[in-house]
Amino acid sequence: MKCPACGNTLTQMNADTITVDVCKEGCAGIWFDNYELKKVDESHESAGECLLEIERQGATAVDHTQRRSCPKCRDQVMMRHFVSVKRQVEVDECPACAGIWLDHGELGSIRTQYASEEERKKAAGAYFDEVFGEKLAEMREENLQKSQRIARLFRFICPSYYIPGKQRWGAF
Repeated sequence: MKCPACGNTLTQMNADTITVDVCKEGCAGIWFDNYELKKVDESHESAGECLLEIERQGATAVDHTQRRSCPKCRDQVMMRHFVSVKRQVEVDECPACAGIWLDHGELGSIRTQYASEEERKKAAGAYFDEVFGEKLAEMREENLQKSQRIARLFRFICPSYYIPGKQRWGAF
C-alpha cells in the first residue's frame, strides 16, 4: 500500500493485538483498518505506546489541504472529520472500508483528549445538549400537548362506563 500523504510505501507494524500500516520512510502517518483505532485511542491502552514513537524521516513534505485517496480502496477519496467534540484532531476516513489515516502526532493528541470512553461520551452528550437541547425541549413540550389533546378526545369517545370496572372519573 502507498501512503496517502507522501506516496511512500507503507510498512506493517504490530502493536499488541493489531497490525497497522505505517509510513516509516516518510511522513510517519498510520493507517488503521476498521475498528483498530478504538483499541489504541485511550491513554491507558498500552497497545498504542509503540505507535507514539514513530519518527518522521527528514523533511518529508505533507500538504494537509489536499484530499487523500484511501490506501486500501485506491479509487475512494477519504473524508475529513473531527474525531471528538473538542475539534482538535481532524482525521481522514474512507467511506468504503471505514479505515482511518492519522498524520504524525495525531494519535498522541487523540490519546490525551479523554481519559476514557465514558468521559468522551459525557463530553459528546454535553455538546449535543448545548447545540440541540433547547429545540428538543420545545419538541417534547409540543408532543406532550398533542398527547394530552388526544387523551381528552378519547375521554369523550370512550366514556368510563364502557371500561371494565366502571370508573367514575373516566378512563384518562
